[in-house]
Amino acid sequence: MSRKVVNLASLIALLLLPFGLGFQNLAFATAANYKTRLSMAPDSLGKVVLVGSGNFGSAMATVIAPNVLPKDLNMWVFEENLSNGEKLTDYINKYHENPRYLPGITLPSNVVAVPDVAECCRDADVVVFVLPHQFLSGILPKLKDVISPRARIVSLIKGVDFADGGVKLISDTISEGLGGRPCSVMMGANVASEIARNEFAEGTIGCRDKTDGEVLKRVFQTEKFRVTVVEDGPGVEVCGALKNIVALAAGFSDGLGFGGNTKSALIRLGLLEMIRFTRLFFPATTKSTTFWESCGVSDLITTCYGGRNRKCAEAFVKAWDAEKGGGDWDAIEEKLLNGQKLQGTLTAKDVHAVLVARKAVDDFPLFTTVYKIAFEGLHPKNIVDVRHILNEKDGKEHNNIIGRSRL
Repeated sequence: MSRKVVNLASLIALLLLPFGLGFQNLAFATAANYKTRLSMAPDSLGKVVLVGSGNFGSAMATVIAPNVLPKDLNMWVFEENLSNGEKLTDYINKYHENPRYLPGITLPSNVVAVPDVAECCRDADVVVFVLPHQFLSGILPKLKDVISPRARIVSLIKGVDFADGGVKLISDTISEGLGGRPCSVMMGANVASEIARNEFAEGTIGCRDKTDGEVLKRVFQTEKFRVTVVEDGPGVEVCGALKNIVALAAGFSDGLGFGGNTKSALIRLGLLEMIRFTRLFFPATTKSTTFWESCGVSDLITTCYGGRNRKCAEAFVKAWDAEKGGGDWDAIEEKLLNGQKLQGTLTAKDVHAVLVARKAVDDFPLFTTVYKIAFEGLHPKNIVDVRHILNEKDGKEHNNIIGRSRL
C-alpha cells in the first residue's frame, strides 16, 4: 500500500474527527493495521457458506471466496435447467460462471455450487444469507439442526417484514428460524456488477455483538471491499429497505424529465424520512451515525442513480396514460429485471400500511406520495408537491440529526 494513499486516508480521518461522523474506522488505512486485518488466518473462520446465487449472491461469492482459501465456499443454488438442458449447478462447477444471473464473470475456483441447501450448510461456522426473503420460510427449517451451534449468521437481504402494525426485521426472522442464533446484517452501496468487476466498494455490518462483527468483517473485507462495523443492526437493516422507496421517487423524477436539483432534493428529503422512520420503530438502538455509513447515505445515492427500483419507476412514468395511469409493475419487472425482483413497490405498500396503523402518515409525506403514485393513480408530478419543501419541523429535525452526529 503506497505511502501517499496512507497519508491521504489519515488526513481525511483527521479532518472528519471534529464532526464525529462515525468514520473512526478510517484508521484502518495505516499500513500495519491494513496488512494485519488482511493476513488473519482463514482457518479461524471455519466453514463459510453462501445461501443464495442470484446476481448479488454470485457477486459476493467473488468477494468472499478468496478470504476462505484454501477451503471451498459452498454456494447454495436454486436448481434450474439452462436453455441447453444443462443443470445450472453443473454449469457453474464446470465453467466457474453463473450464466443465468452473472454472465461474463469468472467465479473463483473454490466456489462450489450445491443444489441441496442442507448439504451446502452442514456444519457451517459462518452462514451468509443473500436471496429473496420469500425463500426463507422453506429454507430455515432445513438448516436449524445442520449448521454449527456456534455458527455466526449474517443477512445481506435488503428488506423488512411488516405485521400487526409494526416492523419485523428479516434478521429476526432468520434468528427465530435458526433456534435463536443471533443474526447480523451487512448492507451498503453494492451494485452487483461493479463488485463482480472488483471495483472499490464499501459495506456496513450491523450487529449486536462487536465480536461477531469483527469475525464477519474478515469474511468480507478485501483490498477492494472496505467494511465497517456498527452496533446498530436495526438501523443498518432498515436503511437497506427504505432506500428503495426513495429510489422510486428518484425514478419518477427521471421519468418526468427533471434534473439533478430535483433528484438531490428528493434524496435529502427521503433520507430525513428514513431516519424518522427508524427512530419511530427502533428508538432504543438507532444511532445517528449509522446513516452516514455506506448502508445509509451511500447506498441511498447509488440506488437513486443506478438501481433497479429507479429504472422501473422511470419506466412506470414513461408509460403513463391519462386514463389507465402508469405502467403495470409486474410487466415492467419482467421486461427490465431479467428474473430479479422489484423491491421498492412492495416496501412502499407495506410501509404505508404500517404508517396508517400507527397514525403517522402525515409525518412521512414523501413515502406517502410514492405509495399513492405507485398504487392509487396519483399523477407522478405530485412527487414535487410543495408539501415536501423543508418546513419548520423538518428544519428542527435536520439540526437535531446533525447535532447528534457531532457528539
